[in-house]
Amino acid sequence: MNNTEICTLSNGMRVVCAPSPTSTAYLGIAVDAGTRDEQPWESGMAHYAEHMSFKGTPRRSPMSIINCMESVGGDLNAYTGKEETVYYCTTPVEHYSRAIKLLLDITLQSIYPQREMDKEVEVIVDEIESYNDSPSELIFDDFEGLLFPQHPLGRKILGDAELLREHTCEGMLRFVRRLYHPARMVLFVYGRVTLRQVVQVAERRLRQMSQESMMEGEAFDPVPPIVRRTPTLSPEARVVRRNKDTHQTHVLVGNRCCGQSDADYLPLFLLNNILGGPGMNARLNVVLRERNALVYTSESALQAYTDAGVWSAYFGCDPHDVRRCLRLVSRELQRLCDSPLSPRQLEAAKRQLKGQLRISRDNFESVAIGMGKRMLHHGTVLDEERFNERIDALTPGRLQDVAQRYLSPEAQTTLIYE
Repeated sequence: MNNTEICTLSNGMRVVCAPSPTSTAYLGIAVDAGTRDEQPWESGMAHYAEHMSFKGTPRRSPMSIINCMESVGGDLNAYTGKEETVYYCTTPVEHYSRAIKLLLDITLQSIYPQREMDKEVEVIVDEIESYNDSPSELIFDDFEGLLFPQHPLGRKILGDAELLREHTCEGMLRFVRRLYHPARMVLFVYGRVTLRQVVQVAERRLRQMSQESMMEGEAFDPVPPIVRRTPTLSPEARVVRRNKDTHQTHVLVGNRCCGQSDADYLPLFLLNNILGGPGMNARLNVVLRERNALVYTSESALQAYTDAGVWSAYFGCDPHDVRRCLRLVSRELQRLCDSPLSPRQLEAAKRQLKGQLRISRDNFESVAIGMGKRMLHHGTVLDEERFNERIDALTPGRLQDVAQRYLSPEAQTTLIYE
């Protein structure tokens, strides 16, 4: 991103700041802590801690946290992933200082009171049940469990209801103290705010926190980097059927693939867009819906983590059409493996992807969060011009090679909800 400024605060937290064209500021703190960082007995703790960060600090009650940004027309939210937890805020730009102080408070000073945990756990259990009632979403979680057996990346973000009810304030504090260290965080700001303004507000609030901690007799020791276990070889391809008693059959076909830093990621990203991206001309949509009227929804997805990933294709159809749909999906995968794209096809695919990425930059909240996550995991921000150059450099042979590596039909695992 052009005109992006980066620095590190006195407590080790990185800051990335970029100007936006609107009078709204998009801010947040990305924490390098997610589901894959949980111990087995901590299942669901990362997501639980995210919820509980809104439930009080030494100086803020739960209601004051809720009202802080809402009262000026802003919005505060958060989400938990496999590798990060992100707290983010949208606000009229004149209230950026209020947002920074609130974000620092809830990520660095939350107290996780047991009485609030006992209430909030039931909210999360309801969230789990709601998810279980949505097979088109649940199937993706179950699929990662198949591809990453006995590995934290295969663990469900929401956790297990019974284990969640056993978590305590003391256990959550241990989890947070282990992972929520400023050196593992990025404060990101996208708006008409300078880096100097952001740093002034943040450092002033950090000095206040330090003084309050000294008065309370607390000590904060440096936290070493967390070592994440890289997944081993992918399990053998198989077909798994699960009875969900659904009217429609839900099907997911996919395979383990590369991580975000791998050289294969960008060509696979382009191949995924050709197969099942958002365009109506995506190959799976054309063959399954437009030509054969077999499905309402079809898509493919590339979920890439830092050191591993999942490529998958999803569709929902009538039970008697499953075999035909699977044959058509396999045929499209085999086409990419057997035949390189023509120069004209490749140029069209590149032009479409670059146009989609350009349009996506009008979603300013997404841009801000993406900026924070990229700084968190890769220590850089996106250079759009350089990214487009890398897309332009892709060749038909390179794409065919990557397709053969990850998209071969016989290498795919299939999960069917019926």
